Amino acid sequence: MTLETIMSELITLFIMALALGMDAFSVGLGMGLIKLRMRQILYIGITIGVFHIWMPLVGMFIGRVLSDTFGTIATLLGGGLLILLGVQMVLSSFSKEEKPLITPVGFGLIVFALSVSLDSFSVGLSLGIYGAKTFLTVAIFGLVSMVLTWIGLLVGKRVQSWLGSYSEALGGSILLAFGIKLIFGL
Repeated sequence: MTLETIMSELITLFIMALALGMDAFSVGLGMGLIKLRMRQILYIGITIGVFHIWMPLVGMFIGRVLSDTFGTIATLLGGGLLILLGVQMVLSSFSKEEKPLITPVGFGLIVFALSVSLDSFSVGLSLGIYGAKTFLTVAIFGLVSMVLTWIGLLVGKRVQSWLGSYSEALGGSILLAFGIKLIFGL
């Protein structure tokens, strides 16, 4: 592998991690409007980061099994899954409904972390089909989502949540673009 190939893969994974973390960031903005202590913000970020490691890891293992079994068809399905996920994120960003407010404590924190990391399972499935490096991928996804969650929570404490829908639309657009890249090999 050349240095250029390695850097290209790192940049791609980092951009995908940003796209996935935008959901955690935008939900964190809304959650930041709840009166939270700094210790709670720390735990929420760590929990979201762990879920953004665990969910794509499970998805990647399942994706690798599918890849060995189905080859090209699995690659097309993985790209299609990314496209559908991206479109869903973009469309939901324009939805007028308010998301239900879950208190991020105890079981509510688990539900909150699971809800913002489900999309990372699908991306992990696609990346497993694609054959991405497991440790590097999940480490980047977990770290970026944890930091974006903290930023979202802290910014949410300071401002209104007007940026939330735009962040989700941006994240969905990036996932859509990577799905197209995976299908067409661009």
